[in-house]
Amino acid sequence: MKVPELGIKIGRYEHGRRNSIADLGVKVGHRTLVEGDDVRTGVTVLLPPVKNPYRERLFASTFVMNGFSKPIGFVQVEELGYIETPIALTNTLSVYTVANAVVRHMIDLNPDLKSVSPVVMECNDSYLNDIRRMAVREEHYFEAVKSASLDFEEGAVGAGTGMSAFEFKGGIGSSSRVVEIGGEEYTVGALVLANFGKREDLTIAGVPVGELLKDYPGRGTGGKGSISMVIATDAPLTARQLRRLAKRAVVGLARTGGYAYHGSGDVVLAFSTAQTVPLGKEPELISFLPDNALSSLFRATAEATEEAIINALLQAKTVKGNGHVRYALPVDKVVEILEKYGRIGKA
Repeated sequence: MKVPELGIKIGRYEHGRRNSIADLGVKVGHRTLVEGDDVRTGVTVLLPPVKNPYRERLFASTFVMNGFSKPIGFVQVEELGYIETPIALTNTLSVYTVANAVVRHMIDLNPDLKSVSPVVMECNDSYLNDIRRMAVREEHYFEAVKSASLDFEEGAVGAGTGMSAFEFKGGIGSSSRVVEIGGEEYTVGALVLANFGKREDLTIAGVPVGELLKDYPGRGTGGKGSISMVIATDAPLTARQLRRLAKRAVVGLARTGGYAYHGSGDVVLAFSTAQTVPLGKEPELISFLPDNALSSLFRATAEATEEAIINALLQAKTVKGNGHVRYALPVDKVVEILEKYGRIGKA
């Protein structure tokens, strides 16, 4: 179950229809790898709503809160202000394999391609996964692409299979928000790969849930880890404005108890589906919202990110692997705590 189904209220704005990044037309696919006692990993792929992302480039930007991370492609995104491939998520030592697969994908779509900048983000799943096995292969990326859908699983799937959050089971989570600006409705969607946090820091709807569950079994690593956050919107924004949007994802991260400790890579990629980047040499016109109209989008980004992280926790199941166990967040106990604090309403 996700946040709304439990009657938990996070933020002010309404959800999109699917309450996920799919409300922007972004399809998400997973390839989950569970092998023997020590492989718990995978790949997650986000397909922007265009036929050929290399030809139909989307305005984008990034923000790095804490650079203990190994994303591929961020340098060119910051320089040129667009993405030109799908976005892939995986474990730390598999970003290079997956990047090769993304390149092959774009070569297959574009016979004249000579250069491309794949975007791959990561977190380290070595607590539950023998990351040195490097179990992810290029074909797993293509299998994730083939499975991509507007209706996708969250929790301990794909890249989230071996991830932890607040010393509970973490993984993939998503949420969305709808805002009105100048009589027009715009949507912001967030998808996170949550693999961070100390147990005592976990905060849900402003309640110190982690502190009250600090003695729940399954602790380990002291909260080391990272989070990769992807933000999509259909609001017409420039790359500069998308960088401003990306920064607000960290506000949502902080509201869950994320403190960007040493050893945590906290990175954000934000893109807009509103228009494509002109490819020709002729002058082109683009549209964008004025900066003084962006505050509601900033808040929506923070709210969607905050809820996406909690959704990852709520939907992840207990996973054993690599000699360790990560227990699922005890939802019944969480609901009991939130009821005592008056944070549970009608679903």
